[in-house]
Amino acid sequence: MELFEKILKAAVSGGASDIHIKIGTPVVFRINRELMTIESPTPTAEWMEGVLKQVVPPHTVKRLEEEREVDFSYYLPGVGRFRTNLFQQRGEFCLAMRYVKTDVPSFEDLGLLPIVRKISETPRGIVLVAGSTGCGKSTTLAAMLEHINANFKKHIITLEDPIEYVFEDNQSIIEQREIGLDSLSFAAGLKHILRQDPDIIMIGEMRDAISFSAAISAADTGHLVLSTVHTTTASQSITRVLDFFKADEREQVRRALAGTLKAVVCQRMANTIEGGVTPALEIMINTGTVRKLIEENRLDKLAAAIETGGEDGMLNFNQALFQLVKDHKVSEKEALAKASNPQALEMNFKGIFLDEGRRILG
Repeated sequence: MELFEKILKAAVSGGASDIHIKIGTPVVFRINRELMTIESPTPTAEWMEGVLKQVVPPHTVKRLEEEREVDFSYYLPGVGRFRTNLFQQRGEFCLAMRYVKTDVPSFEDLGLLPIVRKISETPRGIVLVAGSTGCGKSTTLAAMLEHINANFKKHIITLEDPIEYVFEDNQSIIEQREIGLDSLSFAAGLKHILRQDPDIIMIGEMRDAISFSAAISAADTGHLVLSTVHTTTASQSITRVLDFFKADEREQVRRALAGTLKAVVCQRMANTIEGGVTPALEIMINTGTVRKLIEENRLDKLAAAIETGGEDGMLNFNQALFQLVKDHKVSEKEALAKASNPQALEMNFKGIFLDEGRRILG
């Protein structure tokens, strides 16, 4: 365990976001989104077996035996907490660990727009944080919860797999429940959660129809539900949610979603000129226009509604990236690489702006 702990300490001190440990190959860190091999003894099967005996939580052992992979949270005193995935390749175990910073960063630290603060103060409804794996969804969600915790007297219950950021009660009361340890499953936890008198429910990830049905029911009865979904744009999040359900259920779910959704915050991480990373945010607010498009199943026009909804706080990725370039945070090359429509963004850089969204909606 001494070598394992040294690896984790080196990762944190070196600014690594992720650690990859595989038998028979050098240990790899991800620093500033780049993979880097470090100098350390090569992990052996015997060494890995000893490490796993120490780090795998007892409540996950049965699931690991059945499924051959498992998620859990590992805490090393004096170093920090790591979101951990243990899996197999070629019959041997591998560890993928992500360092979770102890202090929940503020909106300003993360580079989030003021509209995200306003969204987090929504009294009821569903708020989704969307994006691909590794884009910082969990961190943004944590910042929103910490803002509520610091400023409002609420009862917050989270369902997470595993727990990442650990919150201390401030103005709010927070209970964090880990799947497998505190509840058998998301479905089991959500079944009873409304009997626990929550004001705000945070579901670590929307994974199935059961999760989203429970979210809609909770939002319908006056609760605020925060969660994440894996999509690459804000408008695609609606389609992603509907895909959880059978074809004959989608009409009813879509209409319920139109009434309960408050906002979708979708993010992509862009490399900054200074060598760090910053989020580019696409924001969709459930305005009257957006609600009508969802109700009428005109989901293909949601992107146009976002593009033209600046007065309501909405913006798309091209608009967000254009502003980051204008603020000298991101290079034009990086912005074009992250843009949804690189050709249109390139025209924007040349001073040409086409009002395509209004034409589509019109």
